[in-house]
This record gives sequence, structure tokens and C-alpha cells, in this order.
Amino acid sequence: MEEFANLAHGFSVAFTLPNLGFMLIGITLGVLIGVLPGLGGANGIAILLPLTFSMNPTSAIIMLSCIYWGALFGGAITSILFNIPGEPWSVATTFDGHPMAQQGRAAQALTAAFTSSFVGAVFAVILITFLAPWLAKFALKFGPAEFFAVQLLTFCSFVGMSKEPAAKVIAAMMLGFALAAVGLDSVTGTLRMTFGSTELLKGFDFLIAVIGLFGIGEILLTMEEGLAFKGKSAKISPKVVLQTWVEIGRYWKTFLRSTAIGCWMGITPGGATPASFMSYGMARRTAKNPQGFGKGEIEGVIAPETAAHAAGTSALLPMLTLGIPGSPTAAVLLGGLLIWGLQPGPMLFVEQKDFVWGLIASMYLGNIVGLIIVLTTVPWWASILRIPFSVIAPVIIVICAIGAYTVNNSMFDVVMMMVFGVVGYLFKKLQYPLAPLVLALVLGDMAEASFRQAMLLSGGSLAIFWSNPLVGSIAGLAIVLLLWPLWGALKSRVRAQEATA
Repeated sequence: MEEFANLAHGFSVAFTLPNLGFMLIGITLGVLIGVLPGLGGANGIAILLPLTFSMNPTSAIIMLSCIYWGALFGGAITSILFNIPGEPWSVATTFDGHPMAQQGRAAQALTAAFTSSFVGAVFAVILITFLAPWLAKFALKFGPAEFFAVQLLTFCSFVGMSKEPAAKVIAAMMLGFALAAVGLDSVTGTLRMTFGSTELLKGFDFLIAVIGLFGIGEILLTMEEGLAFKGKSAKISPKVVLQTWVEIGRYWKTFLRSTAIGCWMGITPGGATPASFMSYGMARRTAKNPQGFGKGEIEGVIAPETAAHAAGTSALLPMLTLGIPGSPTAAVLLGGLLIWGLQPGPMLFVEQKDFVWGLIASMYLGNIVGLIIVLTTVPWWASILRIPFSVIAPVIIVICAIGAYTVNNSMFDVVMMMVFGVVGYLFKKLQYPLAPLVLALVLGDMAEASFRQAMLLSGGSLAIFWSNPLVGSIAGLAIVLLLWPLWGALKSRVRAQEATA
């Protein structure tokens, strides 16, 4: 099969000494980012993205993606040992992981979490390996109308499938569209909403926005809450690892179910966090001993970790093949591709085979290396959490400021980073989602260009979005997802009326 030949070529790219070095650096930084509350995969990648500008794009994406895998692994350490989710998707892991640590089974819980994460990621990478080329070939048939329909489907999916209220998702998305419109019109070349400012001629830089929204916003919130780290210590031995592997083998149905949930939520814009909660809920519902969940049940660790890693990995599939990010982290990586001069989408598989298949091969290697690193270095990462957060926070803010300044060597960007940081803080305080804002900021220009090109082709007729079965089905599904919250609200209202009658 062609996929095996391409994958072999990818391994030859990934196995070069520089790329292996960047892989190791990425995993290590990722685990550190995952361990530190206030950071996360998207935040860490956004902060460190400026460091990759002078690198080869293949090496850069390998390092950044490995930061992501490492962050996924690292989030489990704080959840289990300290009952502090290092990542949002690690919240479900605390339900049974921390009780296991309190019972003296911390090593067992960590081994189960790391192994489950590895299994979920590998299954998702296999899905990407065989599905991505087919999806890319299929997408080569797309024109402006089809691309806009897919982008509309992505926006509407966030509205219809998000756990946040639809009004808040739409409000965040509208702000993202407004920010994306600032600067030079990509179709006509006219200036929009610059208000006479020369600094705004280029618009709001995506990287500045995400560093502020994710990095500074999270730090401000974490500093306000104040963290006191109190947790258990753990040391993993080969004996414990082998015993745990034998035990978790009995839960193969949980692995398969959680992987399926994770892959689906990753490909659609559901994300790792709802995937982990959904998988935990399904595991509890189907377990022989549901009463044991929340009290130190190992299946309660396996389910969310498998789903989270599968979702986080499979989110790269629509990003690579269609240019549509399936998660905030994928959105940040999408911005990185554009900065490096690479256009995500079906042509990426034709024109940049070294890049694409080197990345896919690094996903296999990165998760293997990540599993080995976290199994052998848990005590080191746990000791980091004993450093006062009042020391760690200023260091992170300085790193963010340096990253923002290096984009254009401009203090204006540093100021804008702080402004976006305040916006990110307010969004989190008011419980508005950041992912739709980031998505609209990244895809706003592309969606607008696709829509206007489609209008030019059709002479201004919206009928072009129903001109063939492909574009019509995508646009129709988008409308269904957009109206889904209204349908849910209507059903709830009818039930409430029936209950009171």
C-alpha cells in the first residue's frame, strides 16, 4: 500500500539526528508545561512558537507536536499526585486517580494513565495514517463553495456541539471575526478598521493574540486563585509497571470504546475535555461495579486518559487535510504552518510529503519516547510543583513577553499581548469559551475569501452552496448543527410544560 511506503519515508525523515533531538526536547518541555497549572498544550505551543521561525518547518512541527504529546502526558501527574488538573482534560482523571494515590497506589494510577494515553494516541495516529491521504485526495475536488461550506460546518459545529451556551460561543466567535477583519482586505486590498494606526495595517497577529489569550490569561487567573501544592510522592518501578499492564489488559473494551469516543470528538470540534468526561461517564455506566468510581477505580483512570489522548491526536486530521483545526492546539499549529509559508489542506500531501509524513512518523516515535520519559522521571516532575507559584508565574510572563516581541521586534506587540491577556482573563472569569474566538481569528480571513470567491463565481447567488450534492450536504449539515441548540431548548421547554401540566 502507498501509505506504508509514505510512512517508511516519514520514518527516514523523523529518524535523523536533529529531528530526534527536537523530539526529545519537545516531549520534555511538553511534560513540564503539562505539569505546571496555568499552562497547557495550546499555551505552551503559542509561547514557544516564535523560537521555531528560524528552524526547518519539519523540525519545527515535530518539536511543537511533541510538546503537545508531552503536555497530554504531564497533565496526569498533577491530577493524580496533587489533585490539581494540569490540563482541562485531566479533570476527569482526578476523580479516581487521586483517591488511588491517597490509598498508596500512586505508581499504579500513573502507570495506568500513561499507558492509556499511549494506547489512545497510537490508535489515533493509525487513523491519521490511513484516513488522511484518502481525505486529502477527496478534498482536491473542493472549490471555493465547498471550502466555505466546510469552514461554515466547523463554525456551526462549535455552536451545536459545545458544552458552553450557544450565545456565548457565538459572541466569542463574532469577536474573533471582528479581529480577523482588521487590516488589509485580502480580496480587494482596501484597509479596514485601522483607525489611522500604522501598527494595525497588518491586522492583529495571530501569534500575539494566542500568547495573550492563553498564556497571560491563564497566569492571571491562576495568580488570582492562588495555588498551594500539597500532594503525594510516587516512584514507578518495573515490577509495578508490569503488574499494572497485566491488570489493565482486562479492560480492553474500555480502551476500544474510549478510543472511538476520543477519535470522534477530535475529528469533530468537540475536543479532548468533553471526550474525557464522556468516556468516564460511559465507563461508569457500563462497569460491573459503578459504585467503585470516585473511590479509586483504575477503570476511572483508563477511560478519560485514553479518550483525551485519542481526541488530542486525531484533532490534527482535519487540520492537515482540510485546513480546519479540530482543537485550540490544532488552531495554534495551523497558525504556525501559515507563518512558515505552508498552506494546510489537500495540496500539502502532494507538495510537502517530507513535512506531512515526517510529522506522522514523529507521532508514533514521540508517544513511545514520551511514555518512556514519564515512566522514568515522575519524581522529578512532582518535585517541580513544590516551587512556589509566585516564583514560576513571573518567569512564564517574561517568556511570553519575549515571545511576543520576537514576532515583529515591536513593543506594540507586547502591549497587545497584555491586552489580549486581560481579554482572556475576562473570558475565563465570565465563562466564555476561548476556542471559538481563536478559531474565528485563524479562519476568519480564509472563510471570507472563500465566500466572496464563491459569490463572484455565482454572480451573487447563494444557490451555489446547493449546486451539487457534496456542497449541499455539507451546508445542510452546518445549518442543522447551528439550529441544534434551539431544538434542544425547545424539547426541554416542552418537557417542562408537560411536567407541570
